[in-house]
Amino acid sequence: MTKPTPSSPKVIPVTQTPTQTEAQAIAVAALKPSLNSSLVIDAYQRNIMGTDVEVKELIEGLSDSMKQVKDGDLSGLESMLVGQAMALQTMFTSLARRAAGQEQLSHYQAFMAMALKAQAQSRATIQAVVDLKFPRQATFVKQANIAHGPQQVNNGISGETNARARAGETRTTKNKLLEDGYGELGSGVVTGEKKEAQRSDSSMAAMGKINRA
Repeated sequence: MTKPTPSSPKVIPVTQTPTQTEAQAIAVAALKPSLNSSLVIDAYQRNIMGTDVEVKELIEGLSDSMKQVKDGDLSGLESMLVGQAMALQTMFTSLARRAAGQEQLSHYQAFMAMALKAQAQSRATIQAVVDLKFPRQATFVKQANIAHGPQQVNNGISGETNARARAGETRTTKNKLLEDGYGELGSGVVTGEKKEAQRSDSSMAAMGKINRA
């Protein structure tokens, strides 16, 4: 089914399968990218090719281009981008020449602003062509820890893990001291046991009184 009349160049082709209703067929057609793009192109190209361009032919042409891209053929996109870059360059040249002929500063600034925008868009389009033709390769850099002198690198160890490691080192040190005898009673370690005070040398007598006169 097609609507409107078949004689109109603006006929929008709609295919209806036996299992579809008319409303379903129209809804499916309205979601097609090729149909949507064709309607936009037709609205903007009337001052280029006129009003007699058939929408059906636009849809078929766009469908062919989409199939080429899907199959991996990007030559059509490359040609389109190159053409856009050249068109933008022409716009830049025209606007820059018009700016040079202006005597009022506001007019000069307006034309130069538009000229530089066209130039920037042309440069961006050229970069898009380069990226499409020569895709950038991803670079993976390994971690390098370089320092003068001793260093310790803990990659991916959380603060909780470090705390556990330090606690383990403390327990190991205490166990080592006990094994060496430093923790035994009578080995010089002060304990809580009370002892009576004793004289260091009980055999020595007290000194007599000194006559300082």
